[in-house]
Amino acid sequence: MVQARRKPTGKARDLFSDRYERRRDRLSPAFQRVAGYIDANRLAVLTSSAIEIARAVGTSDATVIRTVQALGFAGLQELRRELAAGLGQRTTPADNLKRTLDDAEEQIDAAVEDLLDVYAAGLEVLRSPEFRENLMKALSVLHDARRIFVFGIGPTAHIAAYFAARLRRKGRQQRLINRTGPGLADQLLELESGDAVVILAYGSLYKEANVTLAEARRLRLPVVLISDSAQSELSSRARVVLAVPRGKNERVALHGVTVFCLEMLLLGLASGDSGKALAALADLERLRQMLRSGRQVMSTDSENE
Repeated sequence: MVQARRKPTGKARDLFSDRYERRRDRLSPAFQRVAGYIDANRLAVLTSSAIEIARAVGTSDATVIRTVQALGFAGLQELRRELAAGLGQRTTPADNLKRTLDDAEEQIDAAVEDLLDVYAAGLEVLRSPEFRENLMKALSVLHDARRIFVFGIGPTAHIAAYFAARLRRKGRQQRLINRTGPGLADQLLELESGDAVVILAYGSLYKEANVTLAEARRLRLPVVLISDSAQSELSSRARVVLAVPRGKNERVALHGVTVFCLEMLLLGLASGDSGKALAALADLERLRQMLRSGRQVMSTDSENE
């Protein structure tokens, strides 16, 4: 394997992120909710009291203080100082792409090797017994659904559209939820009893995913969440969570492993109802042959007129 020489990035420390990453798995569920809120709302936390943070999370101010202390800070004042220092180096997708290229010294061969390493690690996650167990739970939910709604906005909208299109070719009734603002409300109106929802949501919580999940819960619809963390703010409200890594922290996001996960779901659904999948493909081929032949097609109603 080609080894890339690492360049100093000159990145200032982010003490909160370092401690949160190291201690996340040891935090209680209540502490994880508080820490996750702080991580996703750093600017707001700079000007919020413990009571205001507690109100936003839905917990007590004492729990907020204990969470801060569990992360190794003396109190909110020290935490705010570190957050303020860290905000100067919060990264954008452009920053992450530049850092990815810098790490590989812009050598294509090294970048490709690094990419393959990341995907190999991601596929190992998909091979794990825990992931396989959750995959079977997700297949059980989706197999029983009358229709499958697939949520994805931003970069994941294209992946959601791909998954929905493949579901259609497998003979499954599906709908795409990919709008923001008032358009999202129109799409959510279609949800009905017997449906299931697949949500692709990565990174920090955003309102469209939150509203979609809330509406699904109101209608008592099962939700399969595909995310990069089983400990996200949405995960506790989903029926099944498929934790799919997107690459290294603070590097450009990679979606290949997510597509692998979706292909596993598609294959599992087709295997569970092969008759429906084969019938849908037969209809698809029939329509393609009609288009290739170029012959005029008359409807039955037209012929009877």
